[in-house]
Amino acid sequence: MKKLLILIAALAIHTTAAAQTSQQKLPSDLNYTFAEFRFVDVDVSGGDGFRLAGSYELDGQWILVGAFTALDFNNNVDSTLLEIGGGYVWDYSDKFDLVSTVRFVRAEVDTPGGNADDSGFAFSAGARGFLAPQFEVRGSVNHINLDNSDTYLQLAGDYYFSDQISAGVSLDFAGDTDSFSLGARWYFR
Repeated sequence: MKKLLILIAALAIHTTAAAQTSQQKLPSDLNYTFAEFRFVDVDVSGGDGFRLAGSYELDGQWILVGAFTALDFNNNVDSTLLEIGGGYVWDYSDKFDLVSTVRFVRAEVDTPGGNADDSGFAFSAGARGFLAPQFEVRGSVNHINLDNSDTYLQLAGDYYFSDQISAGVSLDFAGDTDSFSLGARWYFR
């Protein structure tokens, strides 16, 4: 029930923002055409791995998104997650945007006892913006619907070394499983 309330609250924020931005449109300074590489550490069973992700801005509001995550856990367990989808960006102010995405998700787990795979969907709603000229923060509520659905909170921050390169950390809080990632983004526009 808590997960459903969090998801409803996030969608309500986006609906309010959409109504406000339809009356006055202020373009933000954020770029949505990038590729990123992240090292990921999961607190369950000592798992770690990497994540390759990207986003492409179709026009001022619509984006394409995709990601591939590969994790290795103790006891010879490996998992991969492929995500592809799209999203919409609301220009909330000249420094902050509200972003929502919908993604198709394909997960595969390899164990010594056999393999399993599943497909489903993921939804995200959050905010992205600059606290200072070179420091970006992000926060989102995410829901992934596979065999076992999960809702999690993501908080992240990046430091911009230039207009094309940033690096930072991300924390995901999801019930029994939390993760930490460290990585860099390369912007193409």
